[in-house]
Amino acid sequence: MAELSQTTSSDLSGLPVAPGDIHAAAATIRGAVVETPCSYSRTLSSICGCDIWLKFENLQFTSSFKERGALNRLTALTPEERARGVIAMSAGNHAQGVAYHARRLGIPATIVMPIGTPMVKVENTRHHGAEVVVTGATLEEAAAFARSHGEARGMIFVHPYDDPLVIAGQGTVGLEMLKAVPELDTLVVPIGGGGLISGIAIAAKSIKPSLRILGVEAWLYPSMHNAIHDGHLPARGDTLAEGIAVKSPGKITTEIVRRLVDDIALVNEAELERALATLISIEKTVVEGAGAAGLAALMSDPSRFAGQKVGLVLSGGNIDTRLIASVLTRELAREGRLTQLSLDIPDRPGQLAAVAALLAEAGANIIEVSHQRTFSDLPAKATLLQLVIETRDSAHLEEVMARLSASGLSARCT
Repeated sequence: MAELSQTTSSDLSGLPVAPGDIHAAAATIRGAVVETPCSYSRTLSSICGCDIWLKFENLQFTSSFKERGALNRLTALTPEERARGVIAMSAGNHAQGVAYHARRLGIPATIVMPIGTPMVKVENTRHHGAEVVVTGATLEEAAAFARSHGEARGMIFVHPYDDPLVIAGQGTVGLEMLKAVPELDTLVVPIGGGGLISGIAIAAKSIKPSLRILGVEAWLYPSMHNAIHDGHLPARGDTLAEGIAVKSPGKITTEIVRRLVDDIALVNEAELERALATLISIEKTVVEGAGAAGLAALMSDPSRFAGQKVGLVLSGGNIDTRLIASVLTRELAREGRLTQLSLDIPDRPGQLAAVAALLAEAGANIIEVSHQRTFSDLPAKATLLQLVIETRDSAHLEEVMARLSASGLSARCT
């Protein structure tokens, strides 16, 4: 990956958002959003070979940093604009931030969400009192509808990232991180449209110009990476990190990222799943896919962070419980702790009991059992036995497979 820049304090001049704007935003939102913990993780630091601090933005009331920028933008509205109401487009977190603070401030709010937005985010947005319109196959299509719908009704459009006031609000995350841990060397920040990393980069570089800023995108949506590197990687598909699944980054944010961000890493779906499962297992904290992106980048290439003091932003925690279960189960399979086996056995009494006894002797636990007699190319007097078993780890799984093989059973992982 190519380095984007080596920044000095003079590079902050002429930007659409100044450090003073972020300090003003901090004063504006103080008391209305949570100053979330920025805590040292002893276990993750040991695993990754660097000192890691986690910024728990998933502990905001709406479980996302997006409240900061939304509130800063809403507070700037005139009384006449407040009466007209606001409209926003969002895949979920910006929607909840706008809806929650608009209701607090007595401002009517309409939120346009693309088709496919996780239901937990749709329902939470409605719960905060906003009118929700679900339309558009992509965030860009939802944005086009929101603009036309809002203009027709005289509503104020609140952009999720390409707005100086929103960027300034998000930048307060950076102020808090460096206030808590001034000795940080590197900040790792997820990138969708770029509002969070833009605000953090301005705030952080104004305090500590030598600080390195690393952005992280999903491989399936490398939009900012393309914009910065003049690349043409495709942006498509379903990603665990739907909160940063943006096909076109902001114009304002792209300018800031180009000048202040040192590098952009891309992480794949398996890396995102592993990071999410690790945060639940080790930190006992629930994040969404986008919130796990920073740790995914660190765990996929720990050598680039060796010996550094690294701050990771856990940007949000809005994730469907069914999806959490799927991610955790898939991670167990990758670790060799959960495995599906197929065995060809004679179709006569006692065979299943014999297999179960062998597995019990080997210390494996049977989770699921099924026989397949019809849809199989085995002889009529044979059956396909399919098992899901639980083992301690991949080494234990190998021991179990060896035990089955030594007993004359033809077992294979499927």
